[in-house]
Amino acid sequence: VIYKEGGKRMATVVSSYCTKVIGEEKVFRETIAVYRNALSFLIKVVLAEWDNGIGEVYHKSKLRTNRAVEVLVHTTKNSFAQYPEFDMLFRKYPSYLRRATIAEALGAVSSYRFAHDAWEETGKKDKEPKLQFSRSSLPTFYKDNMYAEKPDGTVLLKLYHCNDWVWVPVTLRKQDTDYIHEHWAGHNASAPKLVKRNHRYALCFSFEEKVLLESKPVSEQTILAIDLGVNTDAACSVMRSDGTVVERKFIDFPTEKDRMYTQLHRAKRGQRENGHKGGNRYMRKAVRINEDHAKKIGTAIAQYAISKYVDVIVMEHLDFSGRKSKEQRLHMWRKRDIQKIVEHQAHRAGIRISHVNPWGTSRLAFDGSGWVERDERNASLCTFPTGKKYNCDLNASYNIGARYFIRELLKPVSVTERSLLEAKIPSVKRRTMSTFSTLISLNAVLKPEL
Repeated sequence: VIYKEGGKRMATVVSSYCTKVIGEEKVFRETIAVYRNALSFLIKVVLAEWDNGIGEVYHKSKLRTNRAVEVLVHTTKNSFAQYPEFDMLFRKYPSYLRRATIAEALGAVSSYRFAHDAWEETGKKDKEPKLQFSRSSLPTFYKDNMYAEKPDGTVLLKLYHCNDWVWVPVTLRKQDTDYIHEHWAGHNASAPKLVKRNHRYALCFSFEEKVLLESKPVSEQTILAIDLGVNTDAACSVMRSDGTVVERKFIDFPTEKDRMYTQLHRAKRGQRENGHKGGNRYMRKAVRINEDHAKKIGTAIAQYAISKYVDVIVMEHLDFSGRKSKEQRLHMWRKRDIQKIVEHQAHRAGIRISHVNPWGTSRLAFDGSGWVERDERNASLCTFPTGKKYNCDLNASYNIGARYFIRELLKPVSVTERSLLEAKIPSVKRRTMSTFSTLISLNAVLKPEL
């Protein structure tokens, strides 16, 4: 979350880290079963009471709604529950866990009602939305009430065991706890949530930190323009506002791409031989390889930006909508994940993120000569109208960086001055036609004013 505080641009960055649970696979089963049954019960209660005032209060104050639902299902000294079955079915249910379960039930019903109202407004053309009562949710262990740390490195969790809620010691993986103590000791940690990955349970912690983002004038900024291509994973150009390209770098992991394409070919062959589900196993492998590939690329980009002390990382604003083939979906998923990883790590280092219009960045020559032609023998090269051969991804990165600086340089310019600039430099008028040469021409015109 980016906001301004005292005239400075700040970012609230939330990071998560999961610690594996050692040798405790069966101890969570009863707790998870009770939690999911309680969630199913509360979803039914919230759905039944939604039109009786719960829905109206929910849109005004979620905290008041949570309290209102708790009064409906939990009997206290001052009130009697309208649905006493909850206390009878889920005896000694922890108070913090009950409120968390109510909050999740409210979110589920709110999403369902919103989708159902939208379905009715569209004339009931599509399939009617359904509310799923049985959900594969996992509980959150709130501190002091359900979670406590011990000096020896183990933790105590309040779990449902032998028809009662008792404190159970759980051992976490040592390298995970050491990492948290070393890197996140001074940050606020949220209550750990139970997650399951690769058939193993883990406790996932979230850490929140506030970071001051760079706010230099555009004339003093150094940016990293990134083109996430197909030929190479990322083409990076370190640029300045006057058009100086300080450094260039290609980030590529060819081994991971070869492994992914191998699994895709096996999936296609399995579908041809065994039908629609024949290649599912290989497709799942390809997705996991693709996710790991995105983490490596995103980390490499962020580390390169930090090492060059850039102020802004500029990327394309990609459109992930529409029907695409499996290969296209994998490429788009990877690019989306890369952008998320880069944004997270960059904000932690105080580097801003900016996006530009991607239209024509690869098809327009950075020297302003016109449209490029792809080389049929080598897809990574393109030919300019002048006959010059150049790398496609590097050409795109120049144009991406130039569009950022053109936008920032024109922000303080008045409408009258901009019309004069458009007369002198026609490509400034349409941002989708702006290239690296447009930035050079713009600097030449604005040079007396800078």
